[in-house]
Amino acid sequence: MKIYDISQEVFSCEVYPGDPAPRRETLCSMQDGALYNLTGFSMCAHNGTHVDAPFHFISEGRTAEQIPLEKTVGYAFVAEHRGEVSEKDAEEILLRARARDPEAARRVLIKGDAVITLEAAMLFAREGLYLVGGESQSVGPCDAPMAVHLALLRRETVLLEGLRLGAVPEGVYFLCAAPLALGGADGAPCRAILIDPTCE
Repeated sequence: MKIYDISQEVFSCEVYPGDPAPRRETLCSMQDGALYNLTGFSMCAHNGTHVDAPFHFISEGRTAEQIPLEKTVGYAFVAEHRGEVSEKDAEEILLRARARDPEAARRVLIKGDAVITLEAAMLFAREGLYLVGGESQSVGPCDAPMAVHLALLRRETVLLEGLRLGAVPEGVYFLCAAPLALGGADGAPCRAILIDPTCE
């Protein structure tokens, strides 16, 4: 079995412009004579590899702990793309995904320096995708992310952002990206992994 870790390390992770970076604090240290080591930390719910819940942009939307786990755990399709993902590009990605595995086409991860356009987001939303993910800290344009987020989150399409897919070839994988159960939060970090079902 081959497992790809597609998450960022938390304390060195990318941070969306304007968000606070994660901070680590040593609460107890065996080196200083304590009986054990103990670490405290603080971070934004959208640091590093994380899930956006609908509540991120929709005041009555589901919060992180309310996201159905089947949206973030299951077969997924990794599609390679560079630049803007147009509506036509989104259609082609879904065609490739459905040809390989219709269930995997419900969860699409876009590998590469890609930005989802509003038109592509609307197509993904109409098609009822469970999840859309990418390597950027925002699946939409960083200078104007709201429209893309709203198009997807209004249809309860979960967003998985800040992935690291460089070592993952295009194809079908089993995804596990369950967010931490942060009650009432608009998003949550996760340790996202992909399992290659073709490897024994």
